[in-house]
Amino acid sequence: MKSIFYTTTAVVVSAALLMSSCKDNNRLASESIPVTPVSVTASEYAEFKEWKQQQQLENTTKTRTTATARPVVVHKHYTVNKTTPAVQPVKKKKGWSKAAKGTAIGAGAGAAAGALIVKNNRALGAVIGGVVGGGVGYGVGRSMDKKDGRY
Repeated sequence: MKSIFYTTTAVVVSAALLMSSCKDNNRLASESIPVTPVSVTASEYAEFKEWKQQQQLENTTKTRTTATARPVVVHKHYTVNKTTPAVQPVKKKKGWSKAAKGTAIGAGAGAAAGALIVKNNRALGAVIGGVVGGGVGYGVGRSMDKKDGRY
């Protein structure tokens, strides 16, 4: 009875983590549709369009006049002859990434915790715990790698 409870709990938690990580693109698509209010009449809308066109014309004429009126500034840079050291090539980082380390640590800790929690079927608990722990460890390590600029 306990093994069924633990297995079901592990599956539900895994499904909840999977569903929470998915993005909802439908919400973004519906927000991009322009909506006009019902209270605006056709004449008011025509006035607005006229005003908008006038504003655009004024803005384009302003940018044309200011672009030609700007003075040209010339900067002269003088350098002293110095011997510059050779540029060192950027070394590629070697060893395990933090994502790989997080996966390994998370899988090991999850497997140990799963085996301790599920007493009747330790192998099943270890497998489920290892998968969940590895996934969480990978996520944490990947975010650390992104902050460091490895990926």
